[in-house]
Amino acid sequence: MKKIILLAMMSLSLFANDIIVKESHCSVNTTVQHIKDIVANKGLHVFAIINHSGNARAVKMKLNESKMVIFGNAKLGTALMQQDMSVGLDLPLRILVFRDTDGKVKMAYRDGSWLANHHLLNAEKKIAKMNKAMDKITTKAGQCKND
Repeated sequence: MKKIILLAMMSLSLFANDIIVKESHCSVNTTVQHIKDIVANKGLHVFAIINHSGNARAVKMKLNESKMVIFGNAKLGTALMQQDMSVGLDLPLRILVFRDTDGKVKMAYRDGSWLANHHLLNAEKKIAKMNKAMDKITTKAGQCKND
């Protein structure tokens, strides 16, 4: 029984590390704009911005400021989907920008290795490239001079 509990706890800890959270030194709106600009400069397409907090206000509920930027590269996404169509459930890529309960602005995204681990993908180089790009995008997007 102890082994089963230990195995279950180890499995949960693996999933907990799939989301990468970074602090932004900008407002939510400025961070989102930075992400859009960086993504466009990399030749990627911004598919949508989802305003979670705006949607909450529309139904008279409260939610800390929160926006999701959905973007991608059709060439990379298509190559991954050719290996396993179910990866389309997790593409395009997305970055959640939000104000946490302490008032700090954060950016969160899923580590690309999660895709490889949850879908039938043999794409180590593509996943590594995706992780590197997400790291660069979020690092740059979170830098502000006067915000």
